[in-house]
Amino acid sequence: MHKNIFFKKKNIKAQFAFPNIKIKKNFLINDVKSLDRAMINDVTFLDSIKYALSAKKTKGSLCITTKKLQHLLPDNIEKLIVENVLLELAKVLKKIYPSADIDYPDFSLQKPSIRKYNSVKFGNNVLVGKNVKLGKNTIIGTNTIIEHDVNIGKDCVVGSNVIIKNALIGDRVVLQDNCKIGQKGFGFIPLNEKNIKFPHIGKVLIKNDVEIASGCTIDRGSVDDTCIGKNSYLDNQVHVAHNVKIGENCMIAGQVGFAGSSSIGNNVSIGGQSGISGHLKIGNNVKIGGGSGVVKDIQDNSIVMGYPTVSLKDFIKKNKSDK
Repeated sequence: MHKNIFFKKKNIKAQFAFPNIKIKKNFLINDVKSLDRAMINDVTFLDSIKYALSAKKTKGSLCITTKKLQHLLPDNIEKLIVENVLLELAKVLKKIYPSADIDYPDFSLQKPSIRKYNSVKFGNNVLVGKNVKLGKNTIIGTNTIIEHDVNIGKDCVVGSNVIIKNALIGDRVVLQDNCKIGQKGFGFIPLNEKNIKFPHIGKVLIKNDVEIASGCTIDRGSVDDTCIGKNSYLDNQVHVAHNVKIGENCMIAGQVGFAGSSSIGNNVSIGGQSGISGHLKIGNNVKIGGGSGVVKDIQDNSIVMGYPTVSLKDFIKKNKSDK
């Protein structure tokens, strides 16, 4: 059974989670998951036709969706028909994970025990939360904070003034100074009376041999996880939003921004100050020129540039004709 180690979970039944709607099977909710990860007694959600393939295969017990999209779901899953899927999802997440909509201070932080972490080298003023695991020969820089339940592998180098929470980090990872890893992303439901905060219950997964340069910000996932694949390098001041998946062997130049739930393939290179819109799929072996604005999916092996992005050949041709 899936267990969220970073956020306390309340065990509630489906009827309590959705009090205004009659639930056919009043099961004890195991968790809230995306369509492709949901299993029996999980609540899931469908808010876009882009996820039609995942909708057909989902194994969840109840799906929050709209009238227009309900036909995409299997017959055996209970459909909760609503006007605003994300609003209802935020409400149920708040009931199950009541502390995941705000990043509360970690009051378990204390000076690390040299006896417990006898193979780890610490700078001055380092604070470590409860249940933190640090691998052999890892180095932690001055004024760095590692919050509860974070795992960091062996032979890692974490710079100074780094804050890490809600993250599982592999071996031989380098995090340079002033990085912020695992904080809540930019998620809320705008309403006329009041903006509703969207709880983020996911985590950050950083695989082996990743290097993240100074001043990068990597938000944890909202429902899924944010993931950086092995041997990928991020330059200074890169922002990775919630649920973003970056593949293996990627090279991301400075000041690139990834909007939520974008998916980046393997061996992708992105030039500085480029922006990737949300919920897009960038294929394998793609090259994106600096200063580009990506607003639609990009196929494997493409070389693109511009805003909106076009093939490099078309970009060069257009710029020649404009002169």
